[in-house]
Amino acid sequence: MRYYPVNLDIRGRRCVVIGGGAVAVRKVERLLECGAKITVVSEKLAPALVHLREKGAIEHVPSDYDGRHLRGAFLVVGATDRDDVNGRISDDCRRAGILVNIVDDPARCDFILPSLVQRGDLQIAVSTAGASPALAKKLRLELEERYGPAYAILAAILGELRAGVTKRGGPAEDRGKVFETLVNSDIVAAIERGDRDGVRRIIRDIAGLEFDADRFMK
Repeated sequence: MRYYPVNLDIRGRRCVVIGGGAVAVRKVERLLECGAKITVVSEKLAPALVHLREKGAIEHVPSDYDGRHLRGAFLVVGATDRDDVNGRISDDCRRAGILVNIVDDPARCDFILPSLVQRGDLQIAVSTAGASPALAKKLRLELEERYGPAYAILAAILGELRAGVTKRGGPAEDRGKVFETLVNSDIVAAIERGDRDGVRRIIRDIAGLEFDADRFMK
């Protein structure tokens, strides 16, 4: 296995995106979803980035790339259309010990970004270690069809239940079995039907807790 799979908490961290085109837009949007503080370095910005700048969602440095733009960065994404600039970004980050991703150039990356299925707090990542983005996309589309919006609700419900089950005490193994039984029950089907009473009944029967499903199934 070439890459070590890890989820990074970048909330409030300074992340720098070099480049202002369509690819940079996608990278910035995902970083914003994760709560990063973003600086975009580019002479020109795509309209979507102009909009984010005007909203105050990103900082914009209207300049060509310079190594000084990396100061204080936790993570850097190089999304320019110039190979020489992307090479400088990678080299500068590695010298400074800053995590770097150069779009579509795995050899210059410390990390690559998987194809992602997002269902609330549930994330399903697919990676081919950069070998075949087309295969990763195919699998992502299949997973999106298999794991629909009900799984976002299920993840939220399980997160809420964890506190109640933990507070009740008991062996960790027994608590684990409660959640294994829940996820293997008919709870997803009940969520998909909008059957609040069914969800409450399943949780009561398996976890022994009264649960306000209305807060999650609106």
